[in-house]
Amino acid sequence: MVNKQLINPKSIVVVGGSNDTSKPGGKVLKNLVDGGFKGHIYVTNLKESEVQGIKSYSNPADLPEVDMAIIAIAARFVPDTVEILAKQKNTRAFIVLSAGFSEESEEGAKLEEKLVNIVNSVNGSLIGPNCVGILTPNHTSVFTYPIPKLTEKGCDFISGSGATACFIMEAGIPKGLTFSNVFSVGNSAQMGVEEILKYMDETFDPVKSSKIKLLYIENIAKPQMLLKHASSLIRKGCMIAAVKAGSSDAGSRAASSHTGALASPDVAVDALFRKAGIVRCYGREDLIAVASVFMHPKLKGKNIAIITHAGGPAVMLTDALSNGGLNIPHIDSPESKELLEKLFPGSSVANPVDFLATGTAEQLGIIIDYVDNKFDEIDGMVVIFGTPGLFPVYDVYSLLDQKMRESKKPIYPVLPSVLTAQKEIDSFIEKGRVIFPDEVTLGEALARVYHTPAPKPPKTELPEVDTEKIRSIISKCDNGYILPDAVQGLLDAAGIPRAGEAVVNRLDDAVEAANKMGYPVVMKVVGPVHKSDVGGVVLNVKNADSVKEEFLRMMDIKDTTAILLQPMLSGTELFAGAKYEENFGHMVLCGMGGIFIEVLKDVSSRLAPLDMEEALDMIRALKSYKIIQGVRGQKGINEKVFAEILVRLSALLEAAPEIIELDLNPLLGKEDNVVAVDARINILKS
Repeated sequence: MVNKQLINPKSIVVVGGSNDTSKPGGKVLKNLVDGGFKGHIYVTNLKESEVQGIKSYSNPADLPEVDMAIIAIAARFVPDTVEILAKQKNTRAFIVLSAGFSEESEEGAKLEEKLVNIVNSVNGSLIGPNCVGILTPNHTSVFTYPIPKLTEKGCDFISGSGATACFIMEAGIPKGLTFSNVFSVGNSAQMGVEEILKYMDETFDPVKSSKIKLLYIENIAKPQMLLKHASSLIRKGCMIAAVKAGSSDAGSRAASSHTGALASPDVAVDALFRKAGIVRCYGREDLIAVASVFMHPKLKGKNIAIITHAGGPAVMLTDALSNGGLNIPHIDSPESKELLEKLFPGSSVANPVDFLATGTAEQLGIIIDYVDNKFDEIDGMVVIFGTPGLFPVYDVYSLLDQKMRESKKPIYPVLPSVLTAQKEIDSFIEKGRVIFPDEVTLGEALARVYHTPAPKPPKTELPEVDTEKIRSIISKCDNGYILPDAVQGLLDAAGIPRAGEAVVNRLDDAVEAANKMGYPVVMKVVGPVHKSDVGGVVLNVKNADSVKEEFLRMMDIKDTTAILLQPMLSGTELFAGAKYEENFGHMVLCGMGGIFIEVLKDVSSRLAPLDMEEALDMIRALKSYKIIQGVRGQKGINEKVFAEILVRLSALLEAAPEIIELDLNPLLGKEDNVVAVDARINILKS
């Protein structure tokens, strides 16, 4: 719980304050004083009567009442000290810088639990332990540098790692990135990234609050809280970018289905961010670049003009933007020919607009005006302007600042001469500008921001399913993979189309079922997990004699309990599935079947529940989507029916949350229909 004592305390005590500013207790005290904290500052130190000119108390029990405590003492002394402050001094906010808690040992974890219990008993706020502190406009309670000048127009930054927070600010500030509030949550013993974001959502002021939120997360402990409040903030006009570290597949569990193998925890993170509208980043520079894009006016279309006096960077930027799905349209119009006449011979206005190394500030201004006012097809522009150092470029950057204020279209400045033109760039940044030193980093960030979807509505309308029948079937099933007749019943109750089928364990019944369906038929074993691997799938069985022969052979396969018969159908193989990921909920996946899932792993995923728009987005995000559309004379697949199956699958999961893994593989798709041919469902009842 974030309280007013944490955000705007009237008094602060530094427990373990020191005259030695190379120690956390000394540095945080110095930063508080240098930051101009307007309230009372107290210090406790066992050995000193005065610390940095402030009276020191040897015993916390001798302190007056104090709103907030910053604690920098050995971990074993922290709980008892916090208890004195909470119970005797009415302290309600605690920032514990000290390490030695759950991150270190089992004994430390017990200390941390005791600490949290004490703070919770007085409805207090706890940041940390094992953190660098927090920065708000009211107090600079960190023991690290840098300490940026805070502004309402800057970024709110919440980090699970104090060192990473420092490194991101170190790299961002020289580019002009500014900050509003910075929270380092450390071990997140009471409050993590999710709780801080929740507070920012619940206290959001559309006039005063920052509209840019940056997150560095190592563990998403409460994904539903993150989803709820991130999407709420974005709907209120905010932009959020996040790095989720620890995304490798090294620790993934063994899975018994295609879906289980494909739906790793990191896939769940992607699905969560997409549903919330969060721009996912993959490193510090990536996060800084996306934040810098956020600090410019929003790009409203895909068409970019590149304005440059250097050909190489323009080529690399063109590649980055094109690879990211943005357009650099060819410009050829009477207005472009008119513009060319105003530039030096040898210039090009085809896009990129190259006005040569000899181009002037005046020419740059003319180009920007033409792009802004006369090239209607252009939605935004990137200006690349460095210098060989022959003369100062203050005039260019001053004009660029002016045009950025006047332009109706966003202008993104790539200023690569960070050493040669350092003074000029510093002057540009002092005007409140944010720069991009590297054009490719900008191009990739701009594309990712543009293509990140808006958050989904908090309530998803699902199609009606036979919930009563679904609950009845689930109640009769045991944990694990359920029998084919139960699978068929669940699919029918959810309205998911499937091939007709029969499950038999007697030879005569197999022949009767095949005769009734009509030949050819498909025969599959029931029981073994991977049917094909054990010779448990036979296609194109054309007559009763072949049915008898295959039935007898297949029933001898280990673990086989019955044989499934289906009519032999044709179509393009598709895949749909679901997986429950702890805390996140159900993920729905889809893709092409056959080699595409076995080898290429071309799948899309979303968090349930899904609406039709999300389902269609999933399908259209597949690398193999052109096959679904139809290619080289081959007819396409009815993607609306495919999408409806995904939505109905989502509704089935809502009615039967006990499903932990589900495979529809394959589905067979044609231009008029999509039908489930094989399905497996694994359930786990609590």
